[in-house]
Amino acid sequence: MVESWATLGIDLHLEPSGAGGVRRGLTDALRDAVRTGRLAPGTRLPSSRALAVDLGIARNTVAEAYADLVAEGWLTARQGSGTRVPERAVVPPEAGAPRQREPARPTLDLIPGTPDLAAFPRTEWLKAARRALATAPFHALGYGDPRGRPELRTALAGYLARARGVRADPAMIVITAGFAHALRILGTVLRARGARTVAVESYGLDVHWSLLREAGLSTPPLPFDELGTDPRALDDTAAAVLLTPAHQFPMGTPLHPDRRAAVVDWARRTGGLVLEDDYDGEFRYDRQPVGALQGLDPDRVVYLGTASKSLAPGLRLGWMVLPPSLAAEALAAKGRIDTCGVLDQLTLAEFLTSGAYDRHVRASRLRYRRRRDALTAAVADTAPSVTATGIAAGLHAVLRLPPGTEQSVVQAATWQGLALHGLSLHRHPQSHTPHSDALVVGYATPPDSAWPTTLEALCRVLP
Repeated sequence: MVESWATLGIDLHLEPSGAGGVRRGLTDALRDAVRTGRLAPGTRLPSSRALAVDLGIARNTVAEAYADLVAEGWLTARQGSGTRVPERAVVPPEAGAPRQREPARPTLDLIPGTPDLAAFPRTEWLKAARRALATAPFHALGYGDPRGRPELRTALAGYLARARGVRADPAMIVITAGFAHALRILGTVLRARGARTVAVESYGLDVHWSLLREAGLSTPPLPFDELGTDPRALDDTAAAVLLTPAHQFPMGTPLHPDRRAAVVDWARRTGGLVLEDDYDGEFRYDRQPVGALQGLDPDRVVYLGTASKSLAPGLRLGWMVLPPSLAAEALAAKGRIDTCGVLDQLTLAEFLTSGAYDRHVRASRLRYRRRRDALTAAVADTAPSVTATGIAAGLHAVLRLPPGTEQSVVQAATWQGLALHGLSLHRHPQSHTPHSDALVVGYATPPDSAWPTTLEALCRVLP
């Protein structure tokens, strides 16, 4: 009678499978069983014939797996005593930190800051990638210029001058891995210069304020009203000010022309810098986009842009247009080699020069404008007490709520699987600007297929 696992008192789950074939799969399974202690020291294994019968595989396969593990020292084989696990202490793998579960994505998503990722131009991007790779010189795949690929810097200089009114020399453009990367570099430079303060807006993203504070800089907020951020509160102690002048996030107000001039005058008078976050400058719907502040004084304004809103944040591509006086320090803070993927840089350069970027932005602008119009119409019909503001541009709207209702609306949305941000989430903790209840609704975020359902869910939770 042929012995089996059961006659030996062994109850062990083995799955001799894998891309390397049955023998490789059985060898790996047995090795793992010994390594983890599931096969204890001294355990006698079944004969190759018995295990082959149990597993339904060829006897030679088992014999070869045993031989491999004996050669590696995981098993021993002696005449008359069979194949055994060696008599030595087995050290089980250390228990790592508890695995964190991925946060569940909400069923419906109106969180601001993300474009419709389902609309990413995959076909055109792939064509651009193929053309870029086919024509790239071999040395482009090396470590490269820390400023980034010259093809992309040249393409960006032309595009930004034409579309955003930026006065850019390709030599003064530095490619970064997004806005946060650029802000980290600038924070390092400012602190090394002895700066202690960078003024910010009363409303914005706490991650940006945190990056500046991590660099050792304080971030006092400036007042905000219907004309936008008020630069009159800036004093000579601030080394720089971080602004979103074309379309303030999240309030949606463009900086008034008088205040644009005032903040540049402050920078000239004090030697300070204006850090201009032009995060969604291409998306204006009711008239021509507001030009970049940088065009008023390229020597005092650092222009910051990314592909995160126009294409996708996952590309991790951004850029700084630097004043000449800042370029050497910024490059030193960034590092001596290019830290952004060369192939994506070359692809974006081709995407820009071929006109595909312009076509994509125009198509996106039309789609987002239709969503904005649908949002404002639906809110007006179902919730007359709610007013939509900040809707002339961008990828989000601010819905003004009756006093005292913001938290209850956000909670009601959560119960329905709808992710929403209240305006209070984006308010600087030190701000003295009077706060009003509101929602910040990212209407660009849902894919087209989910947009009608998401809009209906939003209307159900409005007061």
